[in-house]
Amino acid sequence: MARDAALLIAWMRRLAATIRAHEAELTALDAAIGDGDHGANLARGFNKVEQKLDAEMPATPAALFRLVGMTLIGWVGGAAGPLYGTFFLEAGKAAGSAAELDEAGLVRCLAAGLAGVKARGKAEPGDKTMVDALTPAIEALGSGGSLAEAGRAARAGAKATAPLVARKGRASYLGERAIGHVDPGATSSVLLIESLAEAG
Repeated sequence: MARDAALLIAWMRRLAATIRAHEAELTALDAAIGDGDHGANLARGFNKVEQKLDAEMPATPAALFRLVGMTLIGWVGGAAGPLYGTFFLEAGKAAGSAAELDEAGLVRCLAAGLAGVKARGKAEPGDKTMVDALTPAIEALGSGGSLAEAGRAARAGAKATAPLVARKGRASYLGERAIGHVDPGATSSVLLIESLAEAG
């Protein structure tokens, strides 16, 4: 299935609505092991994304991803802004000049975004970060799985962060006290993948 800018915009709008619906959950998760602002920060950023999409309609996937990435960097506080912003900026670079993304193109963009997050945050799987949810999701897609399967893989990856000791971010300061808490960034990454599946 090919995804043009219009379908990817629908993904961003679905994601914005999903972030708003889960804002309190994300904030509660972050309050346990972080600054307690992950939900509010992401909701503010994606609200701004929606405002920009109301004002302009990017013509290509790359243009959309650039708009989203720059908006999140500018409006989302904490670590989430640079990390999610980098994800979309790198996805935009991978999209190139394509008018639409086929399945392989979508995987390439998501994988580029993940690589950017890993480089920016210096995080690897097992560090109790958003990488733990994005990695299995993108691996599932890359091996021919559906978006629904990718969403399930992301959710399983996020759940698996609970018994981990955080090695990156504010949670890393807590040491073993972070054990038992699911990572908020991994949880919001699940919403990103699940929203993509719902948007089609």
